[in-house]
Amino acid sequence: MSSPITSTSSLPIREQPSIFQQVGLLKVVEDSYGGVKVDVEEPMDSDVYVPLLRASMSQWRQQGVKGVWIKLPIKLANLVEPTVKEGFRYHHAESDYLMLVYWIPETPDTLPANASHTVGIGAFVMNDNREVLVVQEKNGAFRDKDVWKFPTGVANQGEDIWTAAIREVKEETDIDTEFVEILAFSQTHMKFCGKSDLFFVCMLRPLSLDINKQDSEIKAAQWMPTEEYMAQPYINKHESFKYVAKICSSKSRNHYSGLCSVPTMSSSGKKSFTYFNKLQL
Repeated sequence: MSSPITSTSSLPIREQPSIFQQVGLLKVVEDSYGGVKVDVEEPMDSDVYVPLLRASMSQWRQQGVKGVWIKLPIKLANLVEPTVKEGFRYHHAESDYLMLVYWIPETPDTLPANASHTVGIGAFVMNDNREVLVVQEKNGAFRDKDVWKFPTGVANQGEDIWTAAIREVKEETDIDTEFVEILAFSQTHMKFCGKSDLFFVCMLRPLSLDINKQDSEIKAAQWMPTEEYMAQPYINKHESFKYVAKICSSKSRNHYSGLCSVPTMSSSGKKSFTYFNKLQL
């Protein structure tokens, strides 16, 4: 088991030879913006941890370090309060860790904020009879409202938009589909946990037709004539639903073109998808 306590190095971070640095008594990794990341893994008491942190902070100040990121796993929750008392603030948390940050310079704090958006999807699935796949939900905002709506859901971390749409339709109705294009998207603020929401309406092509609804979340599911779906009072009363319905209706008559996806590679070498209107190329 390696120790988090190391000897203090006299070299500036940028001059040290290893990517995984050992600076200021706490192991750190230098980031790309003049900061350091500390991943505390070994159990220790606060009376051991606090002197290490203070010595580390002193050295980082001398070296011109800007932002400090400290990741504490849930098993080291005992170190959260001591870290906060040293001036650190919460940045974000996941199920198994808490990230705390500190901006050292006497300049405006430029550390990036926590993720600001969630990504939702709505699936427009239409069969050859111009019927759309719709559901009624047992829970949530549409409970007991007798509203037929498109299958919807939230994209998981690391999940592509089109993959999330296909998954949600499969989970709620057991219908297999393939992605065609994104028809529209919207942004809404102050949604879940105060975050903003990006909602993408995806057109999917059905590969099967027999519905087997998800009993835990879906009250009913069916194929509904497009005109009947659009005639629902709720759809016509709420502007966002009305716009989406009009867009989907136009698409069903080939009077509208959305955004198709093309797999690309980001500048950092990560897989991504670019969405564009192919008719405009």
